Order: sequence, then structure tokens, then C-alpha cells
Amino acid sequence: MIKSNFPLPLYRHKYLSIMTTKEKDTEQKIKEAARTIFQEKGFAATRTREIAERAGMNLALLNYYFRSKQKLYDIIMTETMQTFFGGVIKILDNQDTSIEEKIEAFVTHYIDLLQENANVPHFILTNIRENPEGYLEKIGALEKAKSSFFFQQFIQAAMDGKVPPINPIHLMLNLIGLVVFPFLAKPMITASTGVSDQQYAAMLEERKRLIPLWVNEMLKVK
Repeated sequence: MIKSNFPLPLYRHKYLSIMTTKEKDTEQKIKEAARTIFQEKGFAATRTREIAERAGMNLALLNYYFRSKQKLYDIIMTETMQTFFGGVIKILDNQDTSIEEKIEAFVTHYIDLLQENANVPHFILTNIRENPEGYLEKIGALEKAKSSFFFQQFIQAAMDGKVPPINPIHLMLNLIGLVVFPFLAKPMITASTGVSDQQYAAMLEERKRLIPLWVNEMLKVK
């Protein structure tokens, strides 16, 4: 029998790569259940037994695949960050689109993503606050964004007098705030205004058109 110092799931995944379809399905069910509960409750309030029950399996099987709640949480958090930031890196690195087209694609991408995963912004922000370098550093999101074609494109446009001479990070912060804040603030806004969930969803759809208009207006050279 082959022996390894690595936990069995890690060894199997990275070195043998012989997981059966059934094993992959089981692992995916656990991850989907964990992702839902972690995003709803956070790490501390989540119990591994609750994840196992949501996945429709016993606790021993969950421990067999992931060993501990912390390891499972790290996997879910990393995958969430990769999904959240991965799409925008492709948008920022597209050399065939203008700054305006990138802004529109950015807004549409994130509003669509967050409408399907409303708990993601709070989940990510909570963990970035607690571990500001860990997960971001692991996926290299900040470095990829700063070295993207968009940053070069924006700096060149500023040198040519086509946009204000500002750090492109300011633009990214404005975009993220305009897109993400309405999702974070939804409970407060709907409770104080009486807007229904359906009406609020319609407002978010409308922001796909409005945010690029607002941002492009800010970028006009006066």
C-alpha cells in the first residue's frame, strides 16, 4: 500500500487523480452545502454536522473528504474569491475593448453574479477584514488587476488627456462601491422604503445601464 504524509483527500486529488465519478459527486455535494451555509452564517456559527445533513450524508464521510471545518472553509473561501475576482480579471485584460466597454462589462458581470449569490459580498468582506492578505494573496487578485491591460489603458488615456489624471484604483473603488453596496444594503433599504424584493431586483437590473452612464460622466475631462 502506498503511504503518504498528506491527508488522503489531498494526496488523492493532487497526486493520484483517480477519484471516481461517485467520489467527485460526493465531494461536490459537500462543497455546495458548505458554501450555502458558510455564506449564510459564517465560519463560527456553522457546524460540520449541519453541512453533512444539508449534503444528505453522515458526518464521518464529510470528515473523510475534508478532515476539518477549517480546511473545508478555506477551500470554499478560495473558490468564492476566485469566482468573484476571476471574471473581472478577464474583463480588465481584454485588449479589444475600450475603457467604456470594460466599465459596462464589469457592471453587468457583477450585478448578474451577485443577483445569483446575494450573500457573497458580506461573506467576502467579512473574511477580508479578518484576514486582509491571506485569501487575496493566495489568488493574486490585486497583482493581476494592477498589471492588467486596463490599468495601462487608463494611464495612457490620462496621459493623452482623454480621462482625468487619476489613479485607476479610484475608478475601481467607485465601480465596486456602486455595484456591491446595493446588495449589502438591501435589508436596510427594503425595510425603510417598503420596496418589494421584485422591485429591488428591477432596480438592480436598471443599474446595469445607469452605472456606466454615471461613471463615464465622471471620467469626462472638464
